Amino acid sequence: MAGPIIELENVTKRYGSVVALAGLSLALEAGGFTALLGGSGSGKTTALKMINGLAAPDAGEIRVEGRPVAAEPGPALRRRIGYVFQEIGLFPHMSVAENIGVGPRLAGWSKPDIAARVAELLELIALPPDTAARLPAALSGGQRQRVGVARALAAKPAIMLMDEPFGALDPITRDGLGRDYRALHEALGLTTLMVTHDVWEALLLADRIVVMHAGEVLADAAPAELLAGHPDQRVRALMETPRRQAERVRQLAEAGRT
Repeated sequence: MAGPIIELENVTKRYGSVVALAGLSLALEAGGFTALLGGSGSGKTTALKMINGLAAPDAGEIRVEGRPVAAEPGPALRRRIGYVFQEIGLFPHMSVAENIGVGPRLAGWSKPDIAARVAELLELIALPPDTAARLPAALSGGQRQRVGVARALAAKPAIMLMDEPFGALDPITRDGLGRDYRALHEALGLTTLMVTHDVWEALLLADRIVVMHAGEVLADAAPAELLAGHPDQRVRALMETPRRQAERVRQLAEAGRT
């Protein structure tokens, strides 16, 4: 496909007197892994909802795969986009297999094709085949989040939107699932846009980091470029956080050896 796979052009969104997005322009190329980084109220989740057709802009235009989002029915648009969020949102009364198969079933897939896709995805997300028959309540938090990723991938989307996908997990599970998702991103040739407020997560997983504040872009660059310095003091402060943490850990480790 020629041109960016996702485009936001001068997008503005207000909720009453609050400006969620202030003329946001952003273009994402196919195959990239981009992190939207910023604090609460910076506009990150609003941008994701706009791309997925869950909220409409007050001004500006959003295009996905070259087509204006406003001109496409929401269900049809969302069948082309995988969406993973922190709360997971699995249907508690459905088995894992049924949860994963929701998208393909709505898209009209046959039962054998859905069953084959469920089996394929359970292997991809490193869950045993017998997980398919279990209910979400019988799974750990990390397993449920893996099922959430599988459900988002079930209809074979080219685009994955992720809203704080690993934020509710313990650090070890979060790190492992993040690395596993990054490997899936590469193996499946996905375009991933991930919302996070975790600087470490953005630095370690993304190829490109877009730092947002009050609905505007403060910085847009590769992780190494942002770590090397930035003219905006707020961006520099954000990038200094992992350095300070790493230095503190180093000091603690050295103190333990003396």
